[in-house]
Amino acid sequence: MTETTKRYHSSAGAPRLPITQRGNTMSYTSQYTPETLSRDELDQTTGPMVIEFGTNWCGICQGAQADIKAAMDNHPGVPHVKVEDGKGRRLGRTFGVKLWPSLIFLKDGEEMVRLVRPENSGEIEGALKKIL
Repeated sequence: MTETTKRYHSSAGAPRLPITQRGNTMSYTSQYTPETLSRDELDQTTGPMVIEFGTNWCGICQGAQADIKAAMDNHPGVPHVKVEDGKGRRLGRTFGVKLWPSLIFLKDGEEMVRLVRPENSGEIEGALKKIL
C-alpha cells in the first residue's frame, strides 16, 4: 500500500522542536503531544520516520498502542513522533488525516506508506520495512 500526498506547507510561525533521529534515538513514543514540527521540517527530514496522528483520549488509538509499540520496538533507530490531532490542528490537515490513529511512514521526507487504524503489528512491520 503506497500512497503519495500533495506537499503543503505550514505557516512560518508554527512552533518547532529539533528532530533527533540519528544513532540510538527514540523509537516508540507513548503520548501524543501538540504539534511541535512543521510540514516544512518533516518534508526536509532524511531517513525513515513514523508520524502517528491521534489523541490520548481516543479509545481506538489506545487499543492500537500494543501493536504499534511491538513493531516500533523492533526498530529503535526509527523516530516515532506522535502528534495530537483534532480541530484547529494544521499538521494533520496537511496530511489529509481523517481517522485515528493514522500512521504516516516517511522516507527522506516523502510519504511512502500510510496505515489508518492498523489491525496488527505485522501490518506495521511491513510498512516499516518499506521505509528502511
